[in-house]
Amino acid sequence: MGKWAHFAILLAALALAACAGGNKADEPEPNIFPTEYKKEIILTLQNTLDDATNIRDAGITEPALRPVGNEQRYAVCVRHNSRDQNRQYTGVTTSIAIFFAGRLNQLVTAPEQCGKANFKPFPELEQICYAARCN
Repeated sequence: MGKWAHFAILLAALALAACAGGNKADEPEPNIFPTEYKKEIILTLQNTLDDATNIRDAGITEPALRPVGNEQRYAVCVRHNSRDQNRQYTGVTTSIAIFFAGRLNQLVTAPEQCGKANFKPFPELEQICYAARCN
């Protein structure tokens, strides 16, 4: 084998080694405290509820590290009584918001996970209003 062939093989091996090893510095820290948690929850509910106006009985917990699968993640319990498309209240829904790297990752209905939560009033959620839909 010639000098250039050895050099090409060495370069190929180095390139493969660089691709195989992930850089830990590129991975985000999963448990950054979610400073904007209320805002992110409100925005998500505005986009997912049938009628995000005139919400009642809104409550929220402080972010806390909780087990999520095999990991620990910041999570927040949220409850609210919202209206459906016919403007009828659907009853209190309890959800858990799971955060990754300080950002909302999931918001799922989870009454069993938040059954003993210490809810505080969440007036910001009750004040959501779309000008054309408020009354």
